[in-house]
Amino acid sequence: MSNTSPRSAIPSRICPSCGTRIADSASRCAVCGMVFEAGSGRTAKIPSRISGTSASLNLPVGVVVAGPILSLLFGALVMVLLVRTGHFPGTASTPAVLPSVTLTITLTSLPTDTPTLTPTPTPLPPIVVTVQAEDTCYGLAAKFGLTDIALITTQNGKSVDCNNLQPGQTLYLPQPTSTPPPASTATAGVFNMTATACQFDSYTVKDGDVLSNIALNYNVSIESIKKWNSQYSFANDVVFVGMVLRIPLCERLPTAGPTPTPTTPPPYPAPNLLSPRDGTIFGSTDQEIALQWASVATLRENEEYQITIQDISTGSGDKILNYVKDTRFIVPVSLRPTDGTTRIYRWSVNVVRISGTTDAGNPIYLSAGAMSETRVFGWGGSAPAVLTPTL
Repeated sequence: MSNTSPRSAIPSRICPSCGTRIADSASRCAVCGMVFEAGSGRTAKIPSRISGTSASLNLPVGVVVAGPILSLLFGALVMVLLVRTGHFPGTASTPAVLPSVTLTITLTSLPTDTPTLTPTPTPLPPIVVTVQAEDTCYGLAAKFGLTDIALITTQNGKSVDCNNLQPGQTLYLPQPTSTPPPASTATAGVFNMTATACQFDSYTVKDGDVLSNIALNYNVSIESIKKWNSQYSFANDVVFVGMVLRIPLCERLPTAGPTPTPTTPPPYPAPNLLSPRDGTIFGSTDQEIALQWASVATLRENEEYQITIQDISTGSGDKILNYVKDTRFIVPVSLRPTDGTTRIYRWSVNVVRISGTTDAGNPIYLSAGAMSETRVFGWGGSAPAVLTPTL
């Protein structure tokens, strides 16, 4: 009897799936999982992983094929990004070189000056004036600042007669224009030099004025007044109410006599009448009527107040002139009527100056100021009353 130990079983089968040697008694391949039929010996089924029924892996064929392709595309994309940024594994990072920038300066042209247009003045419409009683062309020209009455006739045509204006007549007066001063010259004429150095007084012609009296009041010659007022014609030495005259005080005439007066005072303003009130009627029992007015200034030795009283009730227009230094005058009793009637008197006051005497020794009076307003009073009847005269 042999003492030899039995030998271990040696695999005698080969897995038809993966070629691995397996034992005859194995029912399953340990490598690929191929399952063999029980007791069949070498006969084997198709492995479950090949038939698509494996329990451990069940993926579609498209996913298995697309996986490597996606991996290759991802790797290519990573290489492209590394090349663009300049970053490679294992190499130092090199900063990117910025492109050089060249600045271009653009010159902007300066604005050009726009010429300023000179405005064209629009002519003003004429001044419409309705002629009042006692209006004259000279007076209207002086009132509205016109230097020549010819402008009035030019504006209104030949139908306007400055010597005979009618109340209620409509006149069109041009707007006054300022006269620019003449350009200065290196050598001014004698007349211009005198005008610069001379002092002037302005005088507005009033009712009753004559050129000789105005010249005498200011102690200047008539020719001097004409020279400095060349805008007026002074035909026959006639002046009109409202004319504004420039009186050259620098051309005053020397005063004769041992004690000459250095300066002649300008015309006095019109006295302001105080009492009696305009239109008052005094009764027959009133023995005295006092006319009073405000003082205009301290009068000189050759100056007085002239009181003019005119009887306007009889129609004769007789005037009575009286001269006083005071600002009060008592009406003569001889003016009081004795026949029971009432007489109306008109009175006014102005300053006069004695310029000399007549051959008979009577003083010669010249107007030295403006005439006051006129008032009326009545004297007579049986009781005082207030009169509203219609002149």
